[in-house]
Amino acid sequence: MACKNICSIVSLLILFVSISFGARIKDIATIEGNRYNYLIGYGLVVGLKGTGDGKATQFTVQSLANMLRRMGIPVDPRRITVKNVAAVMVTAKVPPYAKAGMRFDVEVSSIGDAKSLEGGTLLMTPLRGPDGQIYAIAQGQVIVGGYEARGKGATQVKNIPTVGRIPNGGILERDLPFSADFREVNIYLDEPDFTTAKNIQDAINKFFGQSLAKAIDSATVKVSIPEGINPVDFLAQIENIEVSTSTVAKVVIDGRSGIVLLGGNVSIDPVAVAVGSLIVKITERPQVSQPPPLSPGETKEVPRTEIRVEEEEKKLVQIKGATVSELVDALNKLGATPREIIQVLQAIKAAGALKAKLEVL
Repeated sequence: MACKNICSIVSLLILFVSISFGARIKDIATIEGNRYNYLIGYGLVVGLKGTGDGKATQFTVQSLANMLRRMGIPVDPRRITVKNVAAVMVTAKVPPYAKAGMRFDVEVSSIGDAKSLEGGTLLMTPLRGPDGQIYAIAQGQVIVGGYEARGKGATQVKNIPTVGRIPNGGILERDLPFSADFREVNIYLDEPDFTTAKNIQDAINKFFGQSLAKAIDSATVKVSIPEGINPVDFLAQIENIEVSTSTVAKVVIDGRSGIVLLGGNVSIDPVAVAVGSLIVKITERPQVSQPPPLSPGETKEVPRTEIRVEEEEKKLVQIKGATVSELVDALNKLGATPREIIQVLQAIKAAGALKAKLEVL
């Protein structure tokens, strides 16, 4: 029984020791401008084998009619009935500093009632940026990672056949807007932290032997680029400078799966913990009440309810200044269940004894 409890708790608790190691700046921060750009567009996928949008998806028919009209073929949308066309949203993630003529992958997702995009071809679709301007176009054969097979009595579906990908299906028509004089550049931390920002400032200044970096806030470090130095070479050196990072003591609880993640730098003040099980049993035992023979009374059912409360006795265990390993040992000795472990951690936090942030997913 003890082994069973210990094994269940070990599988529940995932321990990660948060020791301050050196990390490269490029692994914990992003240099200004060195980010992906997102584009989006609306288009049509044609050539489907009867798996396109149905009559209920009116915007697909209207889009097809509009496209044919621009090609000089006027068509009444009310007379169009096709099943091999699907309306889709086209999305793309363009690499940093992309230039006109560069190719990139695009994602195609159905927005109608199409069954599958397998075998379809995306027609030329303009892709717009957040400012509404067209920066790229997309077109090509859609590759789907799933399938759907239908019969009269059964349907077999694997993965998501209404989402596909076109490798190198997008082409940039003009450069993305970006202005920088490279006299100074900002470094943005992925996880804002004042201590880490100061460590980056000190590490850069020490590496170059002069005060080039200045921490502006917990998320930004401004760096001045010396004159006469190639900005690319300079930024390449900054990316690979190692700094010590500071992490927050945190306990993460996933209530759905019962997983608890504890940081190695989590500490606990002296606290007493008791884990018990309260069982309440309610049993209905109705009895029949009969009147004496030849009396005017009636036979009635008399309710009888039995309530029994059982409480499993547990010892009160005191935890003094526990580390992560000591906390696990104490919970194992209590024989606590996963649900009880979560309740204990929440109670310790509510009592102010848990010196860490508690995050419940």
